[in-house]
Amino acid sequence: MEIRARIEEIKKLLNQYSYEYYVLDNPSVSDFEFDQLMQELIRLENDNPNLKTPDSPTQRVGGEVGDKFEKVRHDIPMLSLDNVFSYDELREFDKRVKKAVNKYTYTVDLKIDGLSVSIKYENGLYKRAATRGNGVLGEDITENVKTIKSIPLRIDYLMPLEVRGEIFLSKKNFNKINQEKIAAEEEPFKNPRNAAAGSIRQLDPKIVAKRNLDVFIYYGFGLEIQNHFEIIQELKRIGFKVNQNTVFCQDIEEVINFIENVRNYRNELDYEIDGVVIKVNELDLYEKIGFTSKFPKWATAFKFPAEEVETRMEAIDFQIGRTGVIKPVAKLNPVMISGSLVSRATLHNEDFIKDRDIHIKDYVIVRKAGEIIPEVLRVAKEKRSGEEIPFKMIKNCPICNSDLVRKANEADYYCLNPLCEAKHLEGLIHFASREAYNIDGLGEAILTEFYNDGYIKTIADVFKLESHREELIKREGFGEKSIDNLINAIEASKKNNLDKLLFGLGIRHVGAKTAKVLAQVHQDIFDFINLTPDELANIKDIGEATSNSVYEYFKKKENIEMITELKSLGVNTTFNDERINAKTVFTAKTVVITGTLIDFSRNDAKQIIEKMGGNVSSSVSNKTDFVLVGDSPGSKYDKAIALGVKILNEDEFKELIKNG
Repeated sequence: MEIRARIEEIKKLLNQYSYEYYVLDNPSVSDFEFDQLMQELIRLENDNPNLKTPDSPTQRVGGEVGDKFEKVRHDIPMLSLDNVFSYDELREFDKRVKKAVNKYTYTVDLKIDGLSVSIKYENGLYKRAATRGNGVLGEDITENVKTIKSIPLRIDYLMPLEVRGEIFLSKKNFNKINQEKIAAEEEPFKNPRNAAAGSIRQLDPKIVAKRNLDVFIYYGFGLEIQNHFEIIQELKRIGFKVNQNTVFCQDIEEVINFIENVRNYRNELDYEIDGVVIKVNELDLYEKIGFTSKFPKWATAFKFPAEEVETRMEAIDFQIGRTGVIKPVAKLNPVMISGSLVSRATLHNEDFIKDRDIHIKDYVIVRKAGEIIPEVLRVAKEKRSGEEIPFKMIKNCPICNSDLVRKANEADYYCLNPLCEAKHLEGLIHFASREAYNIDGLGEAILTEFYNDGYIKTIADVFKLESHREELIKREGFGEKSIDNLINAIEASKKNNLDKLLFGLGIRHVGAKTAKVLAQVHQDIFDFINLTPDELANIKDIGEATSNSVYEYFKKKENIEMITELKSLGVNTTFNDERINAKTVFTAKTVVITGTLIDFSRNDAKQIIEKMGGNVSSSVSNKTDFVLVGDSPGSKYDKAIALGVKILNEDEFKELIKNG
């Protein structure tokens, strides 16, 4: 057999075996046989490079390492879906569909907790893949998606085709990756979705290939079929991996029955889901059913409520924050909640624990508040055996043993020892954080190490770190370049505006926004030394608690001495209000940011708006001037539309910045 024919034969076999293994989960040959064929193909292609083609199975290892992801515009916007959270809301959705059309059916599939992808094929060959982005613009991840083995590089369909799906990481591979990270003393991923999102955006496709990502395809543009369920079946026939739990339903009650069944087997799946997606089957009805300004009216997502899990609380630990506040934390028998392994959960304060009669060794119900922070909800009192231990609030600081004080009209206890080690370290971590003084490279781990070894004990010590340069560059894991980069970042941070310094100092009740308000009124930090509580309270948006806290801070001699030392070290202690110098499109305007931006972090966008004279608010009202919208914007977008507020997408925002 000639070489070209043998290469084509092996490619055909490998593609078939990959389809059986990765899509059908029903391999017909052993791993050894597959590997032998792959090695033969690699050898033949290396000897005959002119016969190597882009659709070859050998090309899945990934291309060259890139330095960024190019932006691509979707031919058809990748719309997000509206959400419902109850069967009553689902029936209301159905009533709205029924008002628009008479005869229709539904396709229902699982809502995979991953990230959306668009993949294009031309002449049967894999052409391009892109993230959803903001729905209009995405990022080109062609080389990375090529490494996903369940995605065919060649299909039996020659017309232009765009398929859309959800990239995910199986629970099995998630656990394997985290075990490897822990063994390498690296921070493990928090959940499979974060791991998948982080993997697909690696600049090196070879790293992506090692993560064993997977995908379910749920839609296709370019097929001459006008029925969504039939499109799924055709995509499966062509060779795409579709979810086997996708079903056809005659009416909304069948949909509800399906959701009830999903609840029963949800935790048995090897991938995370957070709901189900319901779509009208008949594509020719979509235009008649219509769209809102943001969502299609012919589809919705039913979201499961936050998962609640029962586990045993083994102990109660106490954490101390930078302000000296003591927080009780439940130490749990580790349990999986919403895709993450949880071993600790907040108990808030003494009153919270006593109101719920929580004992050590209780079985407790835990959930993620807002799907993020684990919290103890209640006790399974029926499981008490008598060995449980009633809670008693500690009387002394767990770090310095100082007496704790519960302040009037507050539920929290405080360590008031100004020399407490834990308060110092937490305060330093806060000072250097991105939200405060934003010193690049001085993160929690490095700060803790430098603190324990005596290099940084105070905020002033941060700006003296250069004096330890020769010692630091010899430390394991650092080196000359990394230490010089850190010293340069510290030096550059000295130019930060006064509001950054005020926030970084950790004054109680002074967050980033309050610090900006204070700095705009009193533009030199030394002005605060002589202000009375009444003078502070007269500043707009400054309440009594904040004014008293600021007054108490600047009354202490040791704080004034530290600030004086910071100034002597070259730290800026004044506020330069750049808004005074020129008016911009955002001057005196109120902006709300919602959704995930592509080219900016939310904090970066906020800083740009404020630098251009605008104010960033967290809620939409009739006083809002602009709403900057990213990916998956949420209810703030809907409220802005209802109030007639000007909507900015990211491109429009960049244009406004450019033009000033």
